[in-house]
Amino acid sequence: MTKEELKALDKEVKKLKRISSEWAAQLHDLVEDKLPAGYKEIPGIAQSTYDACQAWAEANAKLMAAQKEVQG
Repeated sequence: MTKEELKALDKEVKKLKRISSEWAAQLHDLVEDKLPAGYKEIPGIAQSTYDACQAWAEANAKLMAAQKEVQG
């Protein structure tokens, strides 16, 4: 992997982490501000949060593997 590709992957991981944090914040706000009345929103927000975190985890694993490959 080239230095530019590694840099692009690092940028993508940071972007995905931000997105997952934003979904987590929405889930937090739902719990703090809208429950119990907003209980029907839980599945959609929870699934989106899970999906965003999973996308980050997959990209982060690729980044870690690429960094190890470059180092050794």
